[in-house]
Amino acid sequence: MRRPRLEVADVFHRHGADWRRANAGHVSLGQLEVMSAIEQCRSAALGGHVERCEDCGHSRIAYNSCRNRHCPKCQGAAATNWLSAREADLLPVGYFHVVFTLPAEIAPIAYQNKAVVYDLLFRAAAETLLTIAADPKHLGATAVLHSWGSTMTHHPHVHMIVPGGGISLDGARWVRCKPGFLLPVQVLSRLFRRLFLAALADAHTAGRLAFFGKIQDLHRREAFKAHLAPLRRKNWFVYTKPPFAGPEAVLAYLARYTHRVAISNSRLIALDQRGVTFRYKDYRRNGQARYRTMTLSADEFIRRFLLHVLPKGFHRIRHYGLLASAGLHPRRGLHGLTAGANGIRTAGPPSRTDRLLAADRDGLSACPANSKTTVGLLVRIPFPPGASHTRARRRASFGATNIRACRRRRVGDGPDPLLAPTLASMIR
Repeated sequence: MRRPRLEVADVFHRHGADWRRANAGHVSLGQLEVMSAIEQCRSAALGGHVERCEDCGHSRIAYNSCRNRHCPKCQGAAATNWLSAREADLLPVGYFHVVFTLPAEIAPIAYQNKAVVYDLLFRAAAETLLTIAADPKHLGATAVLHSWGSTMTHHPHVHMIVPGGGISLDGARWVRCKPGFLLPVQVLSRLFRRLFLAALADAHTAGRLAFFGKIQDLHRREAFKAHLAPLRRKNWFVYTKPPFAGPEAVLAYLARYTHRVAISNSRLIALDQRGVTFRYKDYRRNGQARYRTMTLSADEFIRRFLLHVLPKGFHRIRHYGLLASAGLHPRRGLHGLTAGANGIRTAGPPSRTDRLLAADRDGLSACPANSKTTVGLLVRIPFPPGASHTRARRRASFGATNIRACRRRRVGDGPDPLLAPTLASMIR
């Protein structure tokens, strides 16, 4: 894969030190850790490894990734691994995409109370869907938090992927929703508004919210109540997109949403004396006019990027209803229950043997200098942070044969007992 011409790390390298000095005392430890991780990602500071071909002897140096969830360079592999783990859980039915968005008046409160308000956003959105669907045990959803707009402004919202149907109350069959229709949007919007505002008011009463700067007066109960009053009459944005064609389309779509960061390196255009220029979408326009460019000063670019650093330990991907972890075993039985639903058919989840062998194949890197990719495989010799890679090269040249002989091959050990039970007989 070609390295982008410009990266967020380049902005941090050139302007990060000055920005930290100018904002000393106003930057959280989490934000400083994110900046440091992105600056050091795939550099000698984190160590690395020498990859040497066991067939032709070609070698190359690769530095380790920071693996920080806010790093634009580290999300591709993370998304691939997550999607592989979730692939067996997808049902052979149509899926809908539902978006729940907080109004702009809530954004400042959310920024100063990320852990509390983002959690309330998740809970209110999930409760809205599961309540209107009549039974939380018979509908499921996967939710992903995004806190940014296209220009990196603070815009908290949750994307939810919802199967187009649910289990009947007697648990005997799959009940499909109407073609192209999941749930009434206006009803979703009003219930979401009521649930979220009630939960936010309870959090304020319990003293779980903090207020600083321009909104510090909101710590007073009367001021907080007055701030929320207009929001009880405002239309909250809830959007339902048309259904997907099937599980494969859901996977492709999820890959674009689950591990996104505020801005990808591919959107950056230039870094010069004017600032940072990048591409963005203006959703108020249609057609090609939607695709525009924006230039921000380096300081403002860094400030906006760091707006979206999540609290440590906060889960930005969550599963609800029959898609939650507690429903793991019943959900796998659903592959038989939903077979042929909505006219979509699938071969079912891969066996445990298939998953192990696929992981083994994915772990092998083909040599870029060897056309015989079946034998031109790369072996890795690690070296620690700050160490010279010369010694690692020497180890690679002498150790390739031994590593090749000792490579662990994982073999299948029979069918996965968790995948055996199926409910196919219920719909025959």
